[in-house]
Amino acid sequence: MTAATVHPTAIVDAGATIGDGTRIWHWVHVSGGARIGRDCSLGQNVFVGNKVTIGNNVKIQNNVSVYDNVTLEDDVFCGPSMVFTNVYNPRSHVSRKSEYRDTLVKRGATLGANSTIVCGVTIGEFAFIGAGSVVNRDVPAYALMIGVPAQRIGWMSEHGERLNLPAEGNGEATCPATGRRYVLENDICRPHSD
Repeated sequence: MTAATVHPTAIVDAGATIGDGTRIWHWVHVSGGARIGRDCSLGQNVFVGNKVTIGNNVKIQNNVSVYDNVTLEDDVFCGPSMVFTNVYNPRSHVSRKSEYRDTLVKRGATLGANSTIVCGVTIGEFAFIGAGSVVNRDVPAYALMIGVPAQRIGWMSEHGERLNLPAEGNGEATCPATGRRYVLENDICRPHSD
């Protein structure tokens, strides 16, 4: 394995764990308690807090702050300038560090550019959050979410292609890129078990 690559302008505090093959670019700050997996990419001006866990092969684009109590599972994509929060009702004059809410982004999910993820939610596997959307509640696996607040408008394949399925109800569809079949049953989307 290739050791992590850290740009000279980046700051990685003592105690941080960084996996092999991970690339940390210009002006990144990784706090000492952070745990980052292998083969990740942290773009320019990324911040990673102490109580953060990042899986393998995670791509975090420029200008993203991953605050305490955020967990990103394997293969998550964070688009440029998207936003995480960790306090639901912040006030400058009220300390609420004991009230941080956990945010979990499951394997393979995509968080589009300039989207905002309000703390305390879980984003399901391979969900796709459109650019500029605001997520303020849990998102099911494979869901395509857009808007403010984000609404489910459809479903996405693991390859990142929109599936020809209704936003609600039942149906079957095939990923146009891979040919893999997906089933929608009672508003739950999953790959077909062939």
